[in-house]
Amino acid sequence: MLLNIVLVHPQLPNNTGNIGRLCVATNSTLHLVEPLGFELTDKKLKRAGLDYWPHLTYHRHRSFEAFEQANAGEDLIFFSSNVEKPHWEHTFKENDFLVFGCEEVGLPAYIIEANRERCFTIPLHNKKVRSLNLSNAVAIVLFEAMRQMSR
Repeated sequence: MLLNIVLVHPQLPNNTGNIGRLCVATNSTLHLVEPLGFELTDKKLKRAGLDYWPHLTYHRHRSFEAFEQANAGEDLIFFSSNVEKPHWEHTFKENDFLVFGCEEVGLPAYIIEANRERCFTIPLHNKKVRSLNLSNAVAIVLFEAMRQMSR
């Protein structure tokens, strides 16, 4: 697998389904950190992921702490609209864990504070927009990482 996409408390099944499809397309692994705002049997999740969901490699974690324990020693990179450092300033490498928060509030503040030096943002050029759709944000970062790794 190339990369790991981590969704902390995702709330919308459509976004998670789209991200699952992205993971299949890029040979990436999806990590879902509970609580989830939907059931994995949700029709919207399956519809957004189309018929790719059976091909998805994913792991479900009971909490962020359980996720951290299961992946101790791995390179975790965090993304938030509440930090300043652009995502392209990080040098991505295979097996990185790209960590995103939920659609409504992003990553919890305690995660950002504990990992501030590894937090990045997708710069937005219009201050009227607070953030991007989660599946769009994952796609932007995932393909920047793949671009960097292809050099």
